Amino acid sequence: MYLIGLTGGIASGKSTVASALTEHGAVVIDADRLAREVVEPGSPVLAAIAAEFGTALVGPDGALDRPRLGAIVFGDPAALARLNAIVHPAVRSLTNARIRAAGLANPSAVVVYDVPLLVEAAVEHPFDLVVVTQATPETRMQRMVDLRRMSQEDAALRIRAQADDAERLAIADVVIDTDGTLEHTLRQVDALWERVRSAGNSAGTESVGGRI
Repeated sequence: MYLIGLTGGIASGKSTVASALTEHGAVVIDADRLAREVVEPGSPVLAAIAAEFGTALVGPDGALDRPRLGAIVFGDPAALARLNAIVHPAVRSLTNARIRAAGLANPSAVVVYDVPLLVEAAVEHPFDLVVVTQATPETRMQRMVDLRRMSQEDAALRIRAQADDAERLAIADVVIDTDGTLEHTLRQVDALWERVRSAGNSAGTESVGGRI
C-alpha cells in the first residue's frame, strides 16, 4: 500500500485533486466525511459536543446544528481547540480502521487520506508522500464568496482558523498549484499519479517529493 496525505487550506482545490486521484484509481478516505460520521445522532462524540457547548446544538431530529457550532468556534481559538479535542481522536480511530481495511482489500492500493487539518491535528500516519494544494488567500476567499456564498468576513475567519501556508508548505513533498485553470491543476495531478505509480512499482515506498 502507498499512503498519501493530501491537505490544503479551505477552498484551495483539494477536493478537485482528490476527485482526480479517485478517477486515476486511488482509494480516497475523506476526513471531513469521517468527521460527520462520528457526530451522527446518538453518537458519544455528539453527546460530548452537546455537553461542552450546549444542548441547543442538537436539533429536534437529533442531528448536530453545524452552522450554529461554526458560529461558536470559528474566530475563537480556545473554543475550536476544545472542539478538536473531542472530535479528532474519534476521527483518528476511524481513519486507522479505514486505512487498514483498504490495505487488506488491496495490498498494492494507492490510498489518499484527504485531511484539511493535517497540520493542525498533528496527523502522524506513516505517509509515503504529503501533497499540499496551494492557492493564494485572495483566490481562496473569492472562491468561498462566489461558490459557497460566504461573506468576506466569514471567509477570512475560516482561513485564519487554519494553519497558515508556511506551516503546510513546510511538510509538503509535492505542491500542486491550483491558482490557474482546472486544466492546469489536472495536468499536475496526472504527473503526480505517474510518479507515484512509478515509485510504487520500483521501490514500494520510495519518496517522490518535489514541486510539480
